[in-house]
Amino acid sequence: MTARAAVIGAGSWGTALANVLAGKGTETVVWSYEADVADDINRAHANAKYLDGIDLDGRLRATTDMADALRGADLVLSVSPSHVVRQVMGQAAPHIEPGALVVSASKGIENESLKTMDAVLADVLPAELSRTACFLSGPSFAREVGLKHPTAVTMASETEEAAVRAQQAFQTPYFRVYTTHDVRGVELGGSVKNVIAIAAGVVEGLGYGFNTQAALITRGLAEIVRLGTALGADPRTLAGLAGIGDLILTSMGGLSRNRTVGVELGKGRKLDDILGGMVMVAEGVRTARSTHDLAARTGVEMPIVDTVYAILFEGLEARAAVEQLMMREPKPEQWG
Repeated sequence: MTARAAVIGAGSWGTALANVLAGKGTETVVWSYEADVADDINRAHANAKYLDGIDLDGRLRATTDMADALRGADLVLSVSPSHVVRQVMGQAAPHIEPGALVVSASKGIENESLKTMDAVLADVLPAELSRTACFLSGPSFAREVGLKHPTAVTMASETEEAAVRAQQAFQTPYFRVYTTHDVRGVELGGSVKNVIAIAAGVVEGLGYGFNTQAALITRGLAEIVRLGTALGADPRTLAGLAGIGDLILTSMGGLSRNRTVGVELGKGRKLDDILGGMVMVAEGVRTARSTHDLAARTGVEMPIVDTVYAILFEGLEARAAVEQLMMREPKPEQWG
């Protein structure tokens, strides 16, 4: 039984998950980098900046003091944007109680190190904490979790006891948690699907229909499976919630920030202009660079990922990119 939880990150996803915990009666404190967000949670029981329109549990508390947030917590949820997890959790590490269960809900691959969040946490946390760390992923828009729509996710840990403990901490009548030992598959599936979602948005922005969307998502999954298998993931994981489930949601759902970036790119807008108008982070933009580099280092062919990278960072025009993909050398569907 979790007695006290600290949620490190007060964005939309961190706030939604903190609300799940608080609603179960767990004493929950959210650490926010932004004082106005913390004040909004404490004063109005809301997070108008990142999760507008969702009423938060009145027992949920927020602070900008890292030590205050972590004091006495037996569960620590890391849910900052992936590119700052190393810095934020490095600051948190000295304040985490011995024996606390660390759960990561951030999705991404570091640009510099090409590490997923499990490896980043292993770098910054004491070994006894990283050894039992858990990783939450799956098709789960923060707003819909905030609205208590039935949602199913996967909790991965190499330590079965830790995964079950985390499962019990988050399980509610509307938030169903499955467990797996395949950390690698859950981390890669949750990260790379954001890149494919940008591609799905591009084809929508270009005005193409369901044929194109279905082909793009299916072939995108094939790329995720190729990379995952090469790096030791279980392909069955990528056929589940943390793979195809999250990929469908992020590629097709109207709340997807990554899909939105792609739609605007398909309409001809510049990346800097698109990102400049967004409050929340579209993880797929950074992850496109790291996935492109990771695939090259691993020797895995990922033409959709490479094309998204070229659109984002090399000026490839979106409509030309689709034709370029379609006119690649014909192959059997199953290869590699």
